[in-house]
Amino acid sequence: MATVAVKSLLEAGVHFGHQVKRWNPKMQKYIFQERGGVHIIDLSQTTEAIVKAYNVVKQIAKSGKTVLFVGTKKQAQDIIEREAKRCDMPYVNSRWLGGMLTNLSTIKKSVNKLKKLERMELDGSFDKLTKIASITKEKEKLQKNLGGVRNMNELPGAIFVIDTKLEAIAVKEANRLGIPVIAVVDTNCDPTGVDYPIPGNDDAIRSVSILSEVIANAILECQSDVGIEIVNDINESKQESSAVAEA
Repeated sequence: MATVAVKSLLEAGVHFGHQVKRWNPKMQKYIFQERGGVHIIDLSQTTEAIVKAYNVVKQIAKSGKTVLFVGTKKQAQDIIEREAKRCDMPYVNSRWLGGMLTNLSTIKKSVNKLKKLERMELDGSFDKLTKIASITKEKEKLQKNLGGVRNMNELPGAIFVIDTKLEAIAVKEANRLGIPVIAVVDTNCDPTGVDYPIPGNDDAIRSVSILSEVIANAILECQSDVGIEIVNDINESKQESSAVAEA
């Protein structure tokens, strides 16, 4: 049984939202309270959302479809790459190119160009080209932007997003194509368009890490009967006092 401890969520700062003045009113239902000018996210709703997201992702992966991991902000880049690679899924962690989903055929052409340049570099024909410097720069740019989706030959079964505000284009493209969106939504985000929102801190590295791990674990465990359990190892009063003390 996969487990997520409430204490671990607290220690990771998953409950910390943004300053009150930066909030999005559409996130009101996920807010536990306000302390010191900062919104505190209701972890009871976060844990419910984690279980729901885990089960959904597990079913998507079990059906043979992929889950595209998306997170281009600095705090998320390494985590998104690490967790996507751990469960052998595609990812975007540098820049979301417009049309990544809605114009996949064009993206595939760019990926094929990248693969061609890589083959040329390996067989030595790369060195025979003129303007090697500019071609090398082009290859590196393609690797940076498309390396994580080089093996994504068809549309994913879902996308997992860190920071829907920053990745608004990705969410819109998924919505347009009817692709389910699973996302960590902070108090400054608009949860509209997110099918499976996970209210939580999308800025803290530890928070992004623990929530991304849940999604990767669901994919890795998709062929088993393993479920997920939330371990409530901290009582409600302690959770409240901890949130107030740390805010």
